[in-house]
Amino acid sequence: QVQLVESGGGLVQAGNSLTLSCVVSGRTVEDLNMGWWRQVPGKEREFVAWLSWSGSRQYYADVAKGRFTIDRDAAENTVYLRMDSLKPEDTGIYLCAAATTSASYYTYNFWGQGTQVTVSS
Repeated sequence: QVQLVESGGGLVQAGNSLTLSCVVSGRTVEDLNMGWWRQVPGKEREFVAWLSWSGSRQYYADVAKGRFTIDRDAAENTVYLRMDSLKPEDTGIYLCAAATTSASYYTYNFWGQGTQVTVSS
């Protein structure tokens, strides 16, 4: 069983940066493909970023390319999402996800509870 706990959300002004953390327990991040998603009320959950089990490959949704960076600290068993140049439309609950068997960018079998990010204009 994999447990994921996100933190780092908050209220920021547009144009500023924020880094989210996802602490992983139950498995090492070196065994997992990891992802970040976001959820806005009334909308479908939206894929944001993916990091391979090796930590060497990343994949981003178009909304994240050039502004967001997914990374990890294997020693801390933690995955990060650094978000720069934030926009009001980035507002949402950001969820960390882990995949133990799937190599797909979009398929995960463990999810965290999420952390709220609010970007003011």
